[in-house]
Amino acid sequence: MLSNSDIEALEDILFAEPWGDHALDFFGFHGVVCASVIGPVSLKAEDLFRLATGTDQLPDNGIPDTFTHCVNELARDMAHALDMGQPLELPEPEDGDPMNALENWCAGFVDTFLEHEEAWLQAADEDEVADLMVPMLTLSGLFEDEDFQKVRNDEKLSAKMAEAIPDSLTDLYLLFHAPD
Repeated sequence: MLSNSDIEALEDILFAEPWGDHALDFFGFHGVVCASVIGPVSLKAEDLFRLATGTDQLPDNGIPDTFTHCVNELARDMAHALDMGQPLELPEPEDGDPMNALENWCAGFVDTFLEHEEAWLQAADEDEVADLMVPMLTLSGLFEDEDFQKVRNDEKLSAKMAEAIPDSLTDLYLLFHAPD
């Protein structure tokens, strides 16, 4: 479990120059790490750094230890929960807009999925993966699709999609990581 000071130190890294304008916040970072844990492609800290900061530019002195620590802690906690049959809990903002935090989380998750979409779709039944991705795709705000926008504009439908995410994550994890 990440402490508040871990999260603050992580966000200091994410919002640093020169990539701070394109970086994800903690919720987006959490989504990136979650997709890395759940999906069929094991990503290194460098890959996650690029996804979380929106840049191909790595720091001259390497990935900060704090970033790697946060990745490792989160990934370990997520994999452990999933291996124990527990649904993943998405981070909730302490204040502010929970739907905005969820959108950021979904955007990080979907960006990571899209980066490795071919591997995800080849590693399991393509239709099943697509169906399980619908809540995250819909709530990510990354697509102008009319149906997605209708759902996002409807509070009840958005809430239903949000409620479906933990089960979708568990099912995706099992699809890629459970023995046949």
